[in-house]
Amino acid sequence: MGPVLLAAGLYNVVWGAAAILFPNLAFDLMGMARPNYPQLWQCIGMIVGVYGVGYAIAATNPARHWPVVLVGLMGKVLGPVGMGWALWQGSLPGVFAWTCVFNDLIWWIPFALVLRHAWDAFRMEGEATDGLDPEAALREARVQDGSTVHQLSQDQPRMLVFLRHSGCTFCRKTLAELRDRRGEIEGRGVGLVLVHMTTPEAFFEFAARYALQDLPAVADPERRLYRGIGLGRGTMWQLFGPPLWWPGLRSILAGHRVGRLEGDGTQMPGVFVVSRGRVIQRFLHRHSADPVPYEDLCRVGV
Repeated sequence: MGPVLLAAGLYNVVWGAAAILFPNLAFDLMGMARPNYPQLWQCIGMIVGVYGVGYAIAATNPARHWPVVLVGLMGKVLGPVGMGWALWQGSLPGVFAWTCVFNDLIWWIPFALVLRHAWDAFRMEGEATDGLDPEAALREARVQDGSTVHQLSQDQPRMLVFLRHSGCTFCRKTLAELRDRRGEIEGRGVGLVLVHMTTPEAFFEFAARYALQDLPAVADPERRLYRGIGLGRGTMWQLFGPPLWWPGLRSILAGHRVGRLEGDGTQMPGVFVVSRGRVIQRFLHRHSADPVPYEDLCRVGV
């Protein structure tokens, strides 16, 4: 990735310098009329050259400097779109499209792969569990009154509902479902425990919208319980892929509007039933909109 970004940086600097120093050269080579205002072409050269400096910096650490690559890729996608529109209208000759081939199109795949690498690096960052196994994580996690989840699970099975960030429409839909099905779940002898990534005070107000503020809740902004029990960050497909588009629209239309991001926006949800400190049932989402089979999870056999 480093050499590719260095090559992109060098190309941009050379192309930009040529446009600045010889603003009529490209038009002469393509047999086009020279522009009336060559300063505009020189300004474009300056912009391209500055991008080259950014790519060279990004080459030192592609995962860390992914925003530079993202902005670059956006320009390399939108540039051909504008070119296509100009060709459609007939305002530019077809030969001018060659500039998009070398300036934009050939960099799509390399830049996309750099961004994929950056995303994978972010997903793995901080995912170590610090030696916590599920039972140890349950012994560490505490609810509002100071009790641990491990202790709560001694008297009855507990259904731990791990939420996404509180601004997520699916998080809000989950709380609405729990409000409506709470009686059914608790009637089967299973207590509910909510796990979230915000502060206890903020979550109390948030849960009160769904009349769930009295439920035991674990504040886990560092995601230790999430990670300890085996829930990690999602992939782009799990968080933003096509399977979420229609369920997301339906959820929003049902009144579960998107809110402010509070917590890790890439964290995946999950539901676990714990009895006597052990996980006896689990539901792992394939994507963040998966419906949860609460009835099946309540069949704990105790």
